[in-house]
Amino acid sequence: MIENRNTGTAATESRPPLTAGLTGSELLRWYWTLDELTALARSMGVARHGGKAALTARLAAALDGTPPPAAPARRSPATAQLAAPVDGDTVIPPGQRCGQVLRRYFVETIGPGFHFDAFMRDFIARSAGRTLTDAVAHWHATRPETVRPREIGEQFEFNRFTSAWHRANPAGTRAQARDAWYAHRALPKHPAGG
Repeated sequence: MIENRNTGTAATESRPPLTAGLTGSELLRWYWTLDELTALARSMGVARHGGKAALTARLAAALDGTPPPAAPARRSPATAQLAAPVDGDTVIPPGQRCGQVLRRYFVETIGPGFHFDAFMRDFIARSAGRTLTDAVAHWHATRPETVRPREIGEQFEFNRFTSAWHRANPAGTRAQARDAWYAHRALPKHPAGG
């Protein structure tokens, strides 16, 4: 017997085998690893590209015999990237990526503690027309934000679970967290018919 995570009631339900005989809604009720989903996609002839969420959506559609979800818009073709030498007055062009030219500049300007975190990647991606001096100021301005706890994205279910588990069980061991994860992922995400 397992306890349903949504109702707290005991249930005799167990995770079904991952086969082409499942329905899309049944697929979505359970946790599956990317390797499991990829193997099913390969056996069904479903495209395996993209992240886990996109693959799961394509598989659910294929299992239900419905059209696959629309593919996300393709990235714009690569644009010219900054080349060395750069300085604080260098303007960030549209489509600039966080490459080695920028990394070297920021390490030289900010120091060896510099790294491209979510704040800097977002700034570079959205700041065409701004200068590298603006980017350095942004780095310093966002340092207090980096120490605040942030919600872990839904696609990182294992990380979300273990983070919450360790907060609730501060003296718990890695082995206990792993065992709790295996028990958790064996439960349905949603009640039957829900």
